[in-house]
Amino acid sequence: MKKNLEQVWYNCLSIIKDNVSLQAYKTWFEPIKPIKIKEGVITIQVPSQFFYEWLEEHYIELLRKTIRKEIGPESKLEYSIVMENNYTNSKPYTVKIPTTNKKALKNPSVAMPLDIGASPIKNPFVIPGLRKVNVDSNLNPNYSFENFVEGDCNRLARSAGYAVANKPGGTAFNPLLIYGGVGLGKTHLAHSIGIEIKNEFPEKTVLYVSSEKFTHQFIDAVKNNNTNDFIHFYQMIDVLIIDDVQFFAGKEKTQDVFFTIFNHLHQTGKQLVLTSDKPPVELQGMEQRLLSRFKWGLSADLQSPTLETRIAILQKKMYADGIDLPKEVVEYLAYSITTNIRELEGALISLIAQSSLNKKAITLELAKQMIDKFVKNTAREVSIDYIQKVVCDYFDLPIELLKSKTRKREVVQARQIAMFFAKKMTKSSLANIGMHCGGKDHATVLHACRTVNNLSETDKTFRGYLEDLNKKLSIQ
Repeated sequence: MKKNLEQVWYNCLSIIKDNVSLQAYKTWFEPIKPIKIKEGVITIQVPSQFFYEWLEEHYIELLRKTIRKEIGPESKLEYSIVMENNYTNSKPYTVKIPTTNKKALKNPSVAMPLDIGASPIKNPFVIPGLRKVNVDSNLNPNYSFENFVEGDCNRLARSAGYAVANKPGGTAFNPLLIYGGVGLGKTHLAHSIGIEIKNEFPEKTVLYVSSEKFTHQFIDAVKNNNTNDFIHFYQMIDVLIIDDVQFFAGKEKTQDVFFTIFNHLHQTGKQLVLTSDKPPVELQGMEQRLLSRFKWGLSADLQSPTLETRIAILQKKMYADGIDLPKEVVEYLAYSITTNIRELEGALISLIAQSSLNKKAITLELAKQMIDKFVKNTAREVSIDYIQKVVCDYFDLPIELLKSKTRKREVVQARQIAMFFAKKMTKSSLANIGMHCGGKDHATVLHACRTVNNLSETDKTFRGYLEDLNKKLSIQ
């Protein structure tokens, strides 16, 4: 039976893998463990309630069709949900659900609310004795969901954030920890969640605070001997948003008091939203009991935006500011700055400022000058993607054709020229250049560079191509 189970699940995964992206497969299907097959019912083990809910919401049709194909038209699916639970030592529980059932699970362990008493609560932000309804949320109205551009790089985090905003404290994403590198939109998304909750649930108390400010307030509370007032204030918040929790690292007393606040809010069904530059497993200098609680909900990452997302971000910014830029300028910015949204928007602002101050029209040449002067060194390098775009535009070829396996002479020549300029103008390895050009190896890139050099010395027309392209690609 065990062999049959493994074979059936292997066959299911083979079908699933062909119908979802590689990232989705690794995230949502690789962690699943098949448990048993009995009387047409297959039981699979998933690592959390959130995991189950996500599968039911996004992949139930695929799962149902796949399982029915492998087992039979009357087959059913069971989930065995194994959750980490530090409050009790409860055993994993099994939920028997037909594959057509999409009803959400209820958490088997419901913590009782704690009574925080009826004494006046002091607000560490402004004036002692300030009422709950008067707490300033510290939210930036510009950081709304409407201004947040969704793409493959942030879809999971945004979807989870929107779910939290529509049902704070009532989803499996508690806490919701959003992590990612500098300038990828963590703070924007955290504010968006808070703003949406304030709009939908005006009676709820929402508070956004940076970890640094939280720490300073705690230090002041200790100095003034009113730590209990500080704790009670935070325990009354309905939605607490803490930005950059990695800065709690090494601050033992701050972690202790946050642990107390976290436990109370979580047990009373209040929502916690945290941001960090790293996932919980990589956070150094944090107490294990706190890291364990960070893992209770969902850790959603923000990745570097794709080209399409970068262009959409620039267009959104331009529309909001009432600006119109040439398409080639927008594309150049998007191709040149690939890893940081904040830097991308900053480059747009700098370009507009340069145009206004110097009374110059916004052109591609001005954009190239601005990139060189105002953007960090990491962004000055021309990207392989941009080189390919310029070469394809010059030869009037679709970029998909350049990356294909076709051996047509004009396509091969354009591909070799793109490889030549990528080696000349970027710090990328030969293997990386080859990967960008349709999965070629480093030897192919070396051959392309030699071919281009030889043709430039013997073919006047070809040399003209290179000179034209060099002008278009060079950063002035």
